[in-house]
Amino acid sequence: MRFDRLRLNGFKSFVDPTDLVIREGLTGVVGPNGCGKSNLLEALRWVMGENRPTAMRGDGMEDVIFAGTTRRHARAHAEVSLSVDNRDRRAPAGFNEDDQFDITRRITRDAGSAYKIAGKDVRARDVQMLFADASTGAHSPALVRQGQISELINAKPKSRRRILEEAAGISGLYARRHEAELKLNGAEANLLRVDDTLDQLSAQAATLARQARAAAKYREIGAALRLAEGTLLYRRWAEAEAARLAAAEALAQGLRAATEVGAAAAEAAARREAAEAGLPDLRDEDQIAAALLARVALDGEALEAAEAAAAQAIGGLVARISQLDRDIAREEALNRDAAEVVARLDHECAALQESGAGHEDRLDLAMAQAGEAAEALHGIEARMVELTDDAARLAARHQSADRLVADLRAMADRAERAATAAAEALEQAGAAGAAARTALASADAAQDQARDRVEAAEEALAGAEGLRADHEAAEAEARAARSGAEGEAGALTAERDALQRLVARGRLTGDSLLDRVQVARGYEAAFGAALGDDLRAGPATDGSGWHGLPGWDAPQPLPDGAGPLAPHVTGPDLLARRLSQTGLVRDAGQGAELQGALQPGQRLVTPQGDLFRWDGLRVMAADAGSSAALHLQKVNDLAAVSLQAEAAQARAEAAIATHETARAALSDAARTETSAREARRAAERALSEVARAATRAESDLAMAASRVDSAGAELARHRADATEARARLTGAEAQLAELPDQGDAQAALEHARTGVEAARIATMSRRAALEELRREGAARDRRLQDIAREAAGWRQRLDQAGSRGGELAARREAAAAELAEAQSRPALLQDRRAALALREAEA
Repeated sequence: MRFDRLRLNGFKSFVDPTDLVIREGLTGVVGPNGCGKSNLLEALRWVMGENRPTAMRGDGMEDVIFAGTTRRHARAHAEVSLSVDNRDRRAPAGFNEDDQFDITRRITRDAGSAYKIAGKDVRARDVQMLFADASTGAHSPALVRQGQISELINAKPKSRRRILEEAAGISGLYARRHEAELKLNGAEANLLRVDDTLDQLSAQAATLARQARAAAKYREIGAALRLAEGTLLYRRWAEAEAARLAAAEALAQGLRAATEVGAAAAEAAARREAAEAGLPDLRDEDQIAAALLARVALDGEALEAAEAAAAQAIGGLVARISQLDRDIAREEALNRDAAEVVARLDHECAALQESGAGHEDRLDLAMAQAGEAAEALHGIEARMVELTDDAARLAARHQSADRLVADLRAMADRAERAATAAAEALEQAGAAGAAARTALASADAAQDQARDRVEAAEEALAGAEGLRADHEAAEAEARAARSGAEGEAGALTAERDALQRLVARGRLTGDSLLDRVQVARGYEAAFGAALGDDLRAGPATDGSGWHGLPGWDAPQPLPDGAGPLAPHVTGPDLLARRLSQTGLVRDAGQGAELQGALQPGQRLVTPQGDLFRWDGLRVMAADAGSSAALHLQKVNDLAAVSLQAEAAQARAEAAIATHETARAALSDAARTETSAREARRAAERALSEVARAATRAESDLAMAASRVDSAGAELARHRADATEARARLTGAEAQLAELPDQGDAQAALEHARTGVEAARIATMSRRAALEELRREGAARDRRLQDIAREAAGWRQRLDQAGSRGGELAARREAAAAELAEAQSRPALLQDRRAALALREAEA
């Protein structure tokens, strides 16, 4: 990839389009200080993606735009384009189809920079990577500024290494590696965040699972609890019902017994009178007998407690003996299992000790065999290393000789071809010089004409830009007026539609008078207070509704100071009687003063909606609102808003027409400006082409003269090189023929490799056998130790089981003795109960 041309437009001091043609060989730019030589290097850096204002010798990146002079206006943008020769196809895949493409950077004030490659918009990063892949760029050491030579001489090894890497063509790989590392670091950070998120979600899932299990268990327990509570309540209800039935039966029996007792009481009363004479003696005897009976009752309660304690003691002792029997049986079963385990462990220990006999001898034998195999392998490998070194040295000598022969043969061929090409170039250089002189004269004449066309195009473009600015201002004013008019019309239309919906919603069903009347604006509340809900009725010929009646010959006059309401209402004649007796007063105070002068059927209303009736009723507007008045107000608002909406719509249509006219004029001006700009660009392109042609002609003329001089020297040099290369080729071929054959060395090396593989396999098998013996011995020792620990534990268990069995037997004998004693106690208590029964009978 090679640079062909650098084109500047509005960049620093290059206000006019300027081309720098970069031909093959060395291109130099000379001139006095301040003529813009450094600006060319800065433009090259800038188009390669330089983003540091300090590198452009400015405070901001917009400082690269031509700032203007006393005779030239400042430019609004700057543009630098670099033409690249891509015949070697080293450009990125998206731009590798053409032999040549342009890289352009354009900066506009207050808008930033934009990059293009082959006419396609790209990022600054894409441009930087393109040059990095080509081992160059805005920060390349190949772009040497003032004072940089001394910096390179005094540079640190790190800076020198960067220069060498760029020369080797790997600087782009470092840039791509850095970008890949950033992406990998970002991906790693994302993975860490994903892992943290997964851990958090796992913990949350585990917590939710535990909560779900707890909730399920809670629901099960709740269901069981509700079932148990229901069962308990049912049982309590059943018991209560049974108790109620028993109480009712007892009540009935009690009533019957009360009847019988009543009869017996009458009879007993007679007997009582007869017995009262002997009552004192009997009362004394009764007290004595009651004392004896109480003492017998106390003894009976003590006897019952003793019987209950005896029964409880017998039950406890029987349960204790049963538990002791189960414990003794369990201990006997455990003792049998322990004896069996101890016997099995002893048998396994004897078997392991028998299998371990002679293990050390087998281990020593395996170690000796493994050592012998390792020594044999070491010797064979040493021999193979010697053979490998010999074969490698022989191969290196053959390769060196072959490479020398091939290089000398290629050098000779190349020198002969170069000599032929130099002879042809010598002839072509003379013809190219004559053609270049003719082309230079034509290019100078065409360049003068192109400059005149560029100046004319600049003047036309300036006029078109001014005209477009005027039309743009007019279009902006028309657009603002249109926007305001459309907004006003839209707001009024929306208000009108809303009022239409409210009015339609407020219309009554049927043929009501409310939909037939119109009230002057401001009197809706007065009319609604005067008629109220009567407006909901409609005209009628029979039945309910408004019926037409003839007017009064002499209607009752309204009080002085009250005006009629009828002039403010337009509607059917059915309301004539009602409106003729309805007066309109200024406010509530005047209505209160005149209410006493009202005749039967008359009423006064205020514009605010207050009502004063002849019969003394007052309805103030703050206490009662009329839906009819609200509906009539909305009807009047709708009429007013409709008129305003129509006027606003007319104004919006006029503003739209004005804006469309301004927009059309602006479009015409923009097209005129575009045409002028295209004409200027065409003129600039023509001037650039002519300038390039002149520069190319000058360069071709200088190069033709230089080629004539260098072609003769090249021809002589290439012929001498060809003669020298042929002589050296003969000597190299003779040395190659004297070298030994590589086949014998390779055969010996393959034989040694086969022996090494066999020895390595034998060594590995013997080492494996040795490791297997070691593993078997270690496993056997570990198992013997485990058997010893298990046998000791089970034997200790057997020793403890004997003492435990004796203790349980002794506790069972003691419990049996206590049971026998407890079982004899109920018979003694029965004898005491019989004696107590005799005492109770006596008492």
